Amino acid sequence: MSAGITRFSKAITRTPSDSATAGLRATDRGIPDITQMKADHAAYCDALRATGASITILPASDDFPDAQFVEDTALCLANGIVFMAPGAPSRLGEVALMQAAIADLFPATATATIMPPAHIEGGDILVTAHEILVGTSSRTNEAGIAALRDIATPWGYQVRQVQTPPGVLHFKTDCSLIDNTVILTTKRLAEAGCFDDYTKIFTADGEEEAANTIRFNDVVIMPAGFPETQSRIEAAGYKVVTINNSECAKIDGGMSCLSLRIA
Repeated sequence: MSAGITRFSKAITRTPSDSATAGLRATDRGIPDITQMKADHAAYCDALRATGASITILPASDDFPDAQFVEDTALCLANGIVFMAPGAPSRLGEVALMQAAIADLFPATATATIMPPAHIEGGDILVTAHEILVGTSSRTNEAGIAALRDIATPWGYQVRQVQTPPGVLHFKTDCSLIDNTVILTTKRLAEAGCFDDYTKIFTADGEEEAANTIRFNDVVIMPAGFPETQSRIEAAGYKVVTINNSECAKIDGGMSCLSLRIA
C-alpha cells in the first residue's frame, strides 16, 4: 500500500426498501420520504458510475430496513473480504444477504467472517495508506476489533484501535479519507489525536454532518448543503460532487454507508 489515490473498479450498493421508514436512528428527525431516498440513491450510483467504475445494485430487502447501508456488512481489502458482525441485533441478518451476493468476488482463502459476541461495523473502520483505524462505539466492541486484527495482520495491515466520540454513532460519522494521507474530520474527533500523522481538513462549525464523504476515484462525493466544508475541500484541490442526503440522514446514513468499494 502506498500513498496516493486508491482506484476503485467496482462498487456494491443496495436499493432502499419501503421498510426504510423503520430504520434505526439515534434521534427522531422525521419519517424518511422513500421516493426521495430512492432518487438520491440513484443519483449516488450515477456519481459512482461516472468515474468509470462498475456498479452492482442489489435488490431492496423489505426484511431489513437498514440494508441499503451496505458498508456495515463487509470490509473489502486488497487482499480479501471480511464479513462483519453488526452491533445492532436487527442488522445481523444483513450479513448473510451480502455473503450470498458477493462472496464469489474473492477466493475462499481470502474470505473471513467475524462472529458474535464480537461486534464490528464497517462504519467504524477507516482504511488509509498504512493502517486500518477502527473506532470503538455502541456498534463495535474491542472483541470485534481484535477479531479484525487477527484477520488483517497476516494480510499485511496494521490495525489501530481508536475511540469514537461520545454520542457519535460511528467513527466515520466524523471523518473520511480524502486521499491516502488526507483526512476530512470534525474538530471533536481530531482533538483525540488519532490523526496526528495525517494532513487534516476540518469541517466547518455547524457542518459536522459533512464529515462522512467518500473519495471515489477522481471525485469526492459529499452530502449537499454544507457549502463552507465543500469550499474547504475544493480549495485543497479536490473535485466535489454533492448528493442530497436528507432522507438517509434521518436514519443515520451517510455517503460511505451506501456502498462497498472494491479496488
